[in-house]
Amino acid sequence: MSKEQVFRGTVTDAPDFDPSADAEALYSAMKGIGSDKEAILDLVTSRSNAQRQEVIAAYKSNFGKDLIDDLKYELTGKFERLIVSLMRTPAYHDAKEIHDAVKGAGTNERCLIEVMASRTNQQMHDMVAAYKDAYGSDIEEDIIADTSGHFKKMLIVLLQGTRDESGVVDADLVEQDAQDLYAAGEEQWGTDEAKFIMILGNRSVTHLRMVFDAYEKIAEVSIEDSIKSELSGDFERLMLAVVQCIRSVPMFYAKRLYKSMKGLGTADNTLIRIMISRSEIDMLDIRECFRLRYETSLYNMIKDDTSGDYKRTLLNLCGGDDDLAGEFFPEAAQIAYKMWELSAMTKVQLRPTLRPAASFDPAADAQALRKAMKGFGTDEDAIIDIVAQRSNTQRQEIRQTFKSLLGRDLMKDLKSELSKNLERLIIGLMLTPAEFDAKMMRKAMEGAGTDEHALIEILVTRSNEEIHAMNAAYQNAYKKSLEEAIQSDTSGHFCRILVSLVQGAREEGPADVERADADAQELADACNAESDDMEMKFMSILCTRSFPHLRRVFQEFVRCTNKDIEQIVKKEMSGDVKNAFYAIVRSVKNQPSYFADRLYKAMKGLGTDDRALIRIMVSRCEVDLFNIRKEFKETHDVSLHEFIQGDTSGDYRKTLLVLCGGED
Repeated sequence: MSKEQVFRGTVTDAPDFDPSADAEALYSAMKGIGSDKEAILDLVTSRSNAQRQEVIAAYKSNFGKDLIDDLKYELTGKFERLIVSLMRTPAYHDAKEIHDAVKGAGTNERCLIEVMASRTNQQMHDMVAAYKDAYGSDIEEDIIADTSGHFKKMLIVLLQGTRDESGVVDADLVEQDAQDLYAAGEEQWGTDEAKFIMILGNRSVTHLRMVFDAYEKIAEVSIEDSIKSELSGDFERLMLAVVQCIRSVPMFYAKRLYKSMKGLGTADNTLIRIMISRSEIDMLDIRECFRLRYETSLYNMIKDDTSGDYKRTLLNLCGGDDDLAGEFFPEAAQIAYKMWELSAMTKVQLRPTLRPAASFDPAADAQALRKAMKGFGTDEDAIIDIVAQRSNTQRQEIRQTFKSLLGRDLMKDLKSELSKNLERLIIGLMLTPAEFDAKMMRKAMEGAGTDEHALIEILVTRSNEEIHAMNAAYQNAYKKSLEEAIQSDTSGHFCRILVSLVQGAREEGPADVERADADAQELADACNAESDDMEMKFMSILCTRSFPHLRRVFQEFVRCTNKDIEQIVKKEMSGDVKNAFYAIVRSVKNQPSYFADRLYKAMKGLGTDDRALIRIMVSRCEVDLFNIRKEFKETHDVSLHEFIQGDTSGDYRKTLLVLCGGED
């Protein structure tokens, strides 16, 4: 989208190019029985698109045949789709992708979002003309017929290709736009979508980057967080994509490529579309961003996720394996530095999914719960409707009132009436947060084997105050200190890390800039030390400094080393120590995203880690579950609601969905 990304492709003009010789070679590769696929893919991927057009023309002149028709006839499956797509001009390729997205059953909104959010004005104009030529219809009319609402309006604005590309920035207009966006969203009930569409659809990239910085100062949240809380559905996804492309088109594509390959199955259409459309523009930048964000090279991910000639073609377009390089290119280091800066500036407004019930009557609730459990059978629906729709403070009042009015222990009654996961979930909700955390710590350590991930998750993400309350609750319930329990159940550096965290003595407050530079240098020096010394030094800083301070430390670490702290932790450490430090780094950067990842891992694949699912849903529903939901959707392209629905059942599922609080 911005001019500095020109000529960062992996595919360039072939030297000593002879279109007739290439046409001859392709003809020979397809003659007779079977075809020489390697010869085809090596030739096609080592020519620029402009050269491929000359080869098509030479093929027709020399042999009186259509090269694309012959390729379609000789090749099959994904490999055919990839090679044939490479032979189209960029404008006709884009036009075909949009046509496929809007024609036929259902609309491929993700394709529309990706193409429309990332193209320059000229690319838009070329695509519009190519669409008209190829399909005899108007692209704007087809999009209007197939989409609706604000999503449609923004697509049409982008389609005009009228974004300001002058590069001139008016400081007064930057302030005005930031104020207008704030007034249109965060400041009022409801959202003035038209204002978002007008500003994000028309202003220049440089201007908007400055608007986003100004917006963050006014609203104290990032523009992304505002969009997530103010908008929804495809419109929200489109606006987020536009913002991501304004910030960094290569990072936007790195995320899209990762999503296309992670998990079960590959979104081959997305993979093909991006590898083709960016191979001559900014594939080198995308590769850098990919490794920066996911600690693996794009090359390796393609290698692991695809096969055969299809894989070989994609790897040729990718153009190289960055994992061999060992550290960031200078450009990627700058992006990493900027990402930590954004993370440091962002004040995320934490939003729960569960709030106190209005017109609350603990006596009426206590009576209703008793009625639901009296006699034969249990009215689970009545129990869920009360317990999952009251705040924890209100539930404690119900517990107390139940005993005063009925002389019975509500917890014992619930345990005897409910079973399995539903019982665990409802009881978890009825405990105070401190009692619940203490119980979860106990469960993670009792019996054979230890759930180290649970210990890490709880101790890394709780405030000092929450840790002190949990320590007291643990001592009260189990008659021994939590620290003793940890020491008898874990060992080595991992034990030391947990003991350090369980003190609840993490510093609080903002970053100290001078000290952050010194801390970053200490971490950098520790990377060259023996592994024991390195782990102790990391512990002394990561387990004691405040999160805002650590953000600054991690930012300066990039400057000192040209490396990202996440990468160092993953590469240089192992086992539980690695997992603990990684959890701290992820929480410092974006805690809701860390929880979203933990929820995803709890449910994906065969079987569900119900303990982790219950622990996170119960402990976060009154804190930041709304934020976690939004991160889940953005990272995994599926809503938390859908994931829970597909992975659980019965009254257990019903309760979890109430806590989840809605579909994104």
